[in-house]
Amino acid sequence: MDAHRCVAGRQLVLGGVEIPADFGLEAHSDGDVLAHAILDALLGAANLGDKGTLFPSSDPQFKNIRSTILLERAVGLLRERGGRIVNVDSSLICERPPIASHVPAMQENLAAALGVKNSQISVKATTTEGLGFTGRSEGIAALAVVTIRFPEGDHAD
Repeated sequence: MDAHRCVAGRQLVLGGVEIPADFGLEAHSDGDVLAHAILDALLGAANLGDKGTLFPSSDPQFKNIRSTILLERAVGLLRERGGRIVNVDSSLICERPPIASHVPAMQENLAAALGVKNSQISVKATTTEGLGFTGRSEGIAALAVVTIRFPEGDHAD
């Protein structure tokens, strides 16, 4: 899970796609909340830590970095341990902008970053019907679950 505040003057990037909007997301990186949720889900499933530990916002090398690059690096860590991604299921939670028309491009970008087929990536979007910070369009949140597989008899430790 990840969430970021909406702010003026930044490009909105979700799933590696630049989406036309009058706001972007506040963050040290590009603010791609969808990629961040997938990143933490992947790292957690593989017992590799979390994005804040591996890619700290205090490190200048990650300033404005594309979050899909962070996904590529995490996949490299997973592969070093013999693991592979089976499936990614993700959801964006926002009132605006409309997401549906951007989903195919998001799937393509995320699949490329993760080294999997587009068919292994699910991206959905929902609203909170005006409730909470996402409902007031103060921020965007994302949830993700990543299923990974290690060779039989091996595991993430």
